[in-house]
Amino acid sequence: MTISAQDRRRRIVATVRETGPIRVVQLAERLGMPAVTVRRDIAALAAEGVLERTHGAVALPDQGPPGSAVSAAGRTIGVLVPAAGQYFGEVVAGVRTVAETAGARLVLGIAPYGADSGRTQARRLVESGAHGLLLVPDWSPDSGLAGEDWLGELPVPTVLVERRGDLGSAAAGLDSVCSDHRHGVYLALRRLAGLGHGAVLLAARSDTRTAYEVRAGYAEAVGRLGLTAPPVVDVPNEDNPAAAGGPEAVADAIARAAASGVRAALVHNDRDALALLPLLRDRGLTVPGDLALIAYDDLYASLADPPLTAVAPPKQAVGAEALRLLLRRFEAGDALPVHRLDLLPALIVRRSCGEGA
Repeated sequence: MTISAQDRRRRIVATVRETGPIRVVQLAERLGMPAVTVRRDIAALAAEGVLERTHGAVALPDQGPPGSAVSAAGRTIGVLVPAAGQYFGEVVAGVRTVAETAGARLVLGIAPYGADSGRTQARRLVESGAHGLLLVPDWSPDSGLAGEDWLGELPVPTVLVERRGDLGSAAAGLDSVCSDHRHGVYLALRRLAGLGHGAVLLAARSDTRTAYEVRAGYAEAVGRLGLTAPPVVDVPNEDNPAAAGGPEAVADAIARAAASGVRAALVHNDRDALALLPLLRDRGLTVPGDLALIAYDDLYASLADPPLTAVAPPKQAVGAEALRLLLRRFEAGDALPVHRLDLLPALIVRRSCGEGA
């Protein structure tokens, strides 16, 4: 039997009056209706002033903010990252610090690069009871988040972490917290220029958003600083050392550049930079004697011999600020403008540029 729109909306209002503020997906399940139909009816009721809505939740005007149902301690936060260790392990550590203070419970999901599982994993986090999401969706250097339309259909408040939706994309209206990697690259090149280097080689990966931003930041910085830019050396994914010729080929390319007079390099990331040091020594190059070297990420740079000067994105701070923003979104709902926060990396000076401790 088909239910009229008027009857559906009457049932929606009656259910919200009974339950108080409620997430839309839960409301649809309670009513046994398709979520898309319930959202359409809620939009009509909100336009009439009968209901108030915010990201993924709905309430009657006299019941308080729709997000109040999930703003108390004990809320569950879903965190989706492409890997649990290394860079994103630090981001998750920052999230945990704020979660512990706020009394929130974290549920972690892993959607590896290239697995095309982000949508499925995000849905599972919501189904597990997540009141909000912190997402690091898969990202292509060629298309960014294009094609990730599901990001605009998430039923709970969501903050993108180290990702940002392009203008007009489904993700453009989501809050985001990112490291400003272009600024980090500028800091590195400015330091090398200040040490008298007129040419700086970039050796970088090309398969992540960070790598994309590092390469774009390099192109901007060499122009701004008046530096010579040798051809960029492609660094293979460290989890597949046979790809693109491997680290031996990278070391060969750097050695050729050094033979032509280039005596400074920026390497993304610092795990690759650390692995390059013995290979460069095998080719007669010492750091910093023959080559001033700065690494990017600062996960392992201090453990190198010599310790590497490194650009340090604020990884833990990104995670912490992302969760703080999500908590603000719970409290304020749509009254809070969409935020796009950029946190600036720092340059940690060590011995690999011929200076430092």
